[in-house]
Amino acid sequence: KKIIISNIRIRNIHNKDKIFMEKLGDGKNIKEDLDNYMRRVSGSEEEIRKLSLYYKELDNKTKNCIQKVGIYRYNAYKDTGSDLSFAVALLDEENSGVVFNGIYSREMSNIYAKPVEKGNSSYTLSDEEAEAINKAINSNNIYRGK
Repeated sequence: KKIIISNIRIRNIHNKDKIFMEKLGDGKNIKEDLDNYMRRVSGSEEEIRKLSLYYKELDNKTKNCIQKVGIYRYNAYKDTGSDLSFAVALLDEENSGVVFNGIYSREMSNIYAKPVEKGNSSYTLSDEEAEAINKAINSNNIYRGK
């Protein structure tokens, strides 16, 4: 007798659960909705994983891009009128890159380039070149003129 009563109760609970799962207010199948939702979540997780890998790769690539710029203008010769000479440092995240020095005189202009590794160069730097490098290192990615 107890087994029969237990079976009836289990069947009633099962029927109520089935009705609940099949209809929710507007007649939608909640199990189907949950399955669709789980598929979308799984797809989103995969997309997030792909985007995360892409951004890590992009971040690694940009470390070697020019990120810091320092410009120092100056008057190379007393007989010229204004600050037409310049030094420009273009550096990456590791403070490596190049420094250009454009020296202007009335007769000619010359531009020199020197490699920069971690804020220093294997070539002797002029005061102006060193100042441009210093400005670039301390620029926080913002151009700062003289």
